Amino acid sequence: MQHDIHDLARTDDVVIVGGGLAGLFCALKLAPRPVTLISAAPLGYGASSAWAQGGIAAAIAEGDTPEAHAADTVAVGGGLVDAAVALGIAREAAPRIHDLLAYGVPFDRDLDGRLAVGREAAHSARRIVHVRGDGAGAAIIAALSEAVRRTPSIRLMEGFVAEALLTEDGAVTGLQLREAGNQAARPLVLASRAIVLATGGLGHLYAVTTNPPEASGSGLAIAARAGAVIADPEFVQFHPTAIMVGRDPAPLATEALRGEGATLINGNGERFMSARHPLAELAPRDIVARGVFAEIAAGRGAFLDARQTLGARFATRFPAVHASCIAAGIDPATQVIPIAPAAHYHMGGIAVDAHGRSSIGGLWAAGEVSSTGAHGANRLASNSLLEAVVYAARIADDIAGRALPPPARLPDGLVTPRGGALDIAEVKRLRATMSAHVGVIRDGDGLAQAVRHFAKVEREAAHGVLRDMAISALLVAAAAWTRRESRGAHCRSDHPVENAALAQRTMTTLAAAREVAESLEERPRPRIAQSMIA
Repeated sequence: MQHDIHDLARTDDVVIVGGGLAGLFCALKLAPRPVTLISAAPLGYGASSAWAQGGIAAAIAEGDTPEAHAADTVAVGGGLVDAAVALGIAREAAPRIHDLLAYGVPFDRDLDGRLAVGREAAHSARRIVHVRGDGAGAAIIAALSEAVRRTPSIRLMEGFVAEALLTEDGAVTGLQLREAGNQAARPLVLASRAIVLATGGLGHLYAVTTNPPEASGSGLAIAARAGAVIADPEFVQFHPTAIMVGRDPAPLATEALRGEGATLINGNGERFMSARHPLAELAPRDIVARGVFAEIAAGRGAFLDARQTLGARFATRFPAVHASCIAAGIDPATQVIPIAPAAHYHMGGIAVDAHGRSSIGGLWAAGEVSSTGAHGANRLASNSLLEAVVYAARIADDIAGRALPPPARLPDGLVTPRGGALDIAEVKRLRATMSAHVGVIRDGDGLAQAVRHFAKVEREAAHGVLRDMAISALLVAAAAWTRRESRGAHCRSDHPVENAALAQRTMTTLAAAREVAESLEERPRPRIAQSMIA
């Protein structure tokens, strides 16, 4: 239910920031406890969850097991997956799927009425549950949004963004908000001792991405500014098959297409993944993304070919992808689809424990803004929506068992707002720099250039949105510069192999990222900031 914002300026509710899967699910799981749910866009819009085509991974089919699911997760994670975390998530998959069914999510079923399962890259079994082939994300968000609107204990604030966490003695005391898109608006302060960040990822820091504009790293930035520990920010997954038809964000050609037999070819009509990996098109995403990137860099181009395997069935089997292609003048039943890698998912984020707790007291994080250790250096397909619901439920349980201290008495506008209009040209430069130097393939010189640029933008930005974009970009670039090896989705052309001595997660802070930037400005051959490595 929606309330007048003036009624919410003081609240002892749990405050959840984010209208995607993690935020909605957590709010529903907390009912009937009072919750204030803040969403920058109207519910159902602006969340990457709603755009997810693949589905949710869950070992629910006969012969499959959570242990096998966890083993697949560990295998693709570049040696950095926390095996206990992966197993815990896999074991909680079935009850979370049943929760979603209870909230009205219409998962696909087979002729016998059982949940239908498909296969995606690097899974050893068919374990992905879908909705209408490629509509899982949209259907899940639609069902949960409707459930939230029907729940009287959930106070909904749409059209507001969180711009600062307020803290005292290492714990949150509140949150400063502002009307989305209106930097001149008077800030609003909510006093709360329990805040859940579920703000999504940072794909829109890149020039080519499948993420909505709201996924610009804002949640990561406000947590980092408050002193939160940030884990694994260098690991950004690039989806290998974004449809290149001049749209921003780029439409996505789901991995399930390749699971159904679609192939990747270059402009000469040659399949190129067979020579790169035994699983060919179903290899882990980082390997496929680099294969596609290499074909494009060599001038041959890259295309998804479903003409023989799907043909006339394309429109009914994958209606969302079909619609994107038709809108661009491509008939995927008879034509190949031009593709390129696009920033898709951030494995890094706010470091959280098994309960979703951050390093700041009273601050939890779930979904893509968090880093649980489940994905390591490379996310297994369709594990992200599963992780979001598992941790959202865990956070709800953790908060439900707590008696929160009374809220602090806070004056309005504790964080000095930055004035001025958003510099669109500078935003474009930042996104271009991320794609050029912190993208699919990286090197030390390019990363150093990026670090210096982002640090300068952070210092000089006149607008809060640009400053926070620069902070998130700086965290990614500084950690990528520090990790002098290639591992999972992090590929360094100047350090092309894994270094066993670096087989550990990155744990860092904004202060440490700034330290890297300072060292790069002071020395021709900079040192590695020791505080960047756990």
